[in-house]
Amino acid sequence: MAQLSSQDKSRYQPNVSAFLALCGRNYALILKWLPDVIETDTSWVVEGEFGSLAITLIENTRYTQLVEISRSLPHSLFISSPKVVVRIYHDAQLAEVLTSQQIFSFKPVYDYPNIHMHQADEKFQVNAFLEELLKIGCHSITF
Repeated sequence: MAQLSSQDKSRYQPNVSAFLALCGRNYALILKWLPDVIETDTSWVVEGEFGSLAITLIENTRYTQLVEISRSLPHSLFISSPKVVVRIYHDAQLAEVLTSQQIFSFKPVYDYPNIHMHQADEKFQVNAFLEELLKIGCHSITF
């Protein structure tokens, strides 16, 4: 029988059920302000109790949409505004972050440590961050 090293035992194993549940919650939050009919390259602003989000529809297909979501921060020289590109899967009722800030694609798991200092569960964490962005509420939508 093969022996597992301590490094193999502690290797991060993604929890697929938790990830899909998170993507499902993000989908439900996005549906609160996503118009039923909209043209590609349309932008709008969602105002909520805790701030506003700028949304742009990048791609629109039969079962999926690609949106860019950003939140402007008040006059900050040191912190860039959060921006993510999200794929919305209407058939699966999921929304997943594809890109965020300077990360243009996410691996399911990263070795740690790594040269870019991504966390082992970076993909999960960036989708959890999206959930926090989406919790601003939705009081009004402006096109």
